[in-house]
Amino acid sequence: MPLLKNNTFVSDAWTTIGDEEPFGDGARVIVSLARLQRDWDQLAKHTGLLGVALPNTAKVSDVEPFFSKVVLIALSFPAFTDGRSYSLARQLRLDGYRGELRATGNILPDQLQYMLQVGIESFEVSDRFPQDVWQKAAQQMHLTYQLGLTRTGDAREIWAQRHQGFAAWEEQPHAG
Repeated sequence: MPLLKNNTFVSDAWTTIGDEEPFGDGARVIVSLARLQRDWDQLAKHTGLLGVALPNTAKVSDVEPFFSKVVLIALSFPAFTDGRSYSLARQLRLDGYRGELRATGNILPDQLQYMLQVGIESFEVSDRFPQDVWQKAAQQMHLTYQLGLTRTGDAREIWAQRHQGFAAWEEQPHAG
């Protein structure tokens, strides 16, 4: 599947491997959560980059102990109507995960902006829609009313942009 990142289609340097497949040192590999938990002692010594495929039924606490080594979390969207991975992405960012978040599975172009708002930054997209539709969808919305999350923890929203340069007012005490 094509990989959309930073509004551009790029080649995917990552390889997803099965729970019993061997892999060489120096490789960029994505393993299942079950394998990450089961083979952590071996995977922690891996000299390449390590990613994990996180099912939408997982909890952030399942992967949190591995934040220091995992540089990519692939979040599963098994159906476009299943939003559990939105919640996972937001919670991962709130809990301090600064690696790459990737959406995989059944996603639609009109969902990209919402995924960006919760901190997802790369997307395995299908050939169901032309590439220009995906790129246009990724650039549609620049500011939102809700705070969006980024890898660095920065948040941008419309209120802050409209009031840029103005000093914040202090809350006045109520009479009474």
